[in-house]
Amino acid sequence: MAASVQRPASSGSESDPRYANIDERKRKRMLSNRESARRSRMKKRKLMEDLCNEVSLLQKENSRLYKEINASTQHYIEMESANNLLRAEAMGLTERLRSLNSVLHIVEEVNGYAVEVPEIPDDSLFKPLVVAVPEANYGVSR
Repeated sequence: MAASVQRPASSGSESDPRYANIDERKRKRMLSNRESARRSRMKKRKLMEDLCNEVSLLQKENSRLYKEINASTQHYIEMESANNLLRAEAMGLTERLRSLNSVLHIVEEVNGYAVEVPEIPDDSLFKPLVVAVPEANYGVSR
């Protein structure tokens, strides 16, 4: 029967100087690995904190930009609405001027008086309108 080498219940390194060097290196490596793992965890934790802070800042910036866009959009809608009202008013005033000019032509034909009637310029929507009205009362109320 072959003789087998059995170790005693306690570690052989305690009594055997051959294993003492190996155990010391193993212990140093374990400590070094633990320290390296601790640094790695701290680095990862710091990275997570930095990323969370960046996410928070970006969310705040995103919210601010969203509010700014909404305010600009609202302002644009208000200006567009006011512009449409002014265009409609200008068109109404232009039509009213045409109607008044027509009335002046009729008064001129009926009474035989020459009344100066200004022409409506092409860009009448952008210039103030001036209507020449004679001083005589022709039965037309103003």
